[in-house]
This record gives sequence, structure tokens and C-alpha cells, in this order.
Amino acid sequence: MSQLKDRLRTDLTTAIKARDEVTSSTLRMVLTAVTNAEVAGKEARELSDDDVISVLTSEAKKRREAAEAFADAGRAESAAKERAEAEVLARYLPEPLGEAEVADIVTRAIEQTGAAGEGMRAMGKVMGVVQPQVRGRADGGAVAAEVRRQLA
Repeated sequence: MSQLKDRLRTDLTTAIKARDEVTSSTLRMVLTAVTNAEVAGKEARELSDDDVISVLTSEAKKRREAAEAFADAGRAESAAKERAEAEVLARYLPEPLGEAEVADIVTRAIEQTGAAGEGMRAMGKVMGVVQPQVRGRADGGAVAAEVRRQLA
């Protein structure tokens, strides 16, 4: 079993005992998403820590988007709940990369792939090198925008 999944379960027990409703409901939701990912597909499997981080990243993104949608619709209470859940999820994600760090990773990937003169045709090649390095630590849209900017 992955260490991160064990940590999530342990923290869930602690949150339930402490009667921390936001943390316990958020961790239940994440553990359910992890279990769903484990049984998805043709054969059940045990997720690695990287796979669990992918699930956490996806759930955190859903919370951010929902909070934004609620805020735009004038539902401040619902937006605050989504933000609180996103904060709980952030505790389990790796430290996010800053814009400068993402730019450095993209620059090195462009040099490594030799894509400097190819323009936008090399986008897929560069993203293939960059994605494993930034997975769970940077928003994919922001990374793609930086790759586009540097290739243009």
C-alpha cells in the first residue's frame, strides 16, 4: 500500500476523533476517489504514491474550479467550503513550483529535445519531457502556456 494512502487514512481517523468536519469529509472524498481509481479499468490494482498524487491533484483542481464558479455565481458560502477543502488537499500535495522554476524546466526541456528552431510543431515533444517533472506541482495549463511562449 502506498505511504500517502496510509497517511490519508491515519489523518482521517484523527480528524474524525477531533470532530473536524471539513477535514474528515474531504479525506473521505479523496479516499473514495483513490478507491475508484484503483478499481477503474479492466483489472483492480494498488495505486503508487505518484498515482495517489495524481488523484489528489485532480480533486484539488475540481475544488478550485468549483470555488471560482460559486464565487462568480455569488454563492460565497459554497465557495468558502470548496476553498477549505482545497486547503486540506494542499497539505498532501508536493510544494508547487513557481513561475520561474517552470520556465527553467521548460527551457531545459527545449534544449534537451533540440526543439528550439521547430516552433509550435515541437510542443508535444517538449511537453512529454516537461510533464513528468512538474506532475502534481504545477497547473498543466500554465505549463502549456509557458511552453507555447518559449517556442513562439
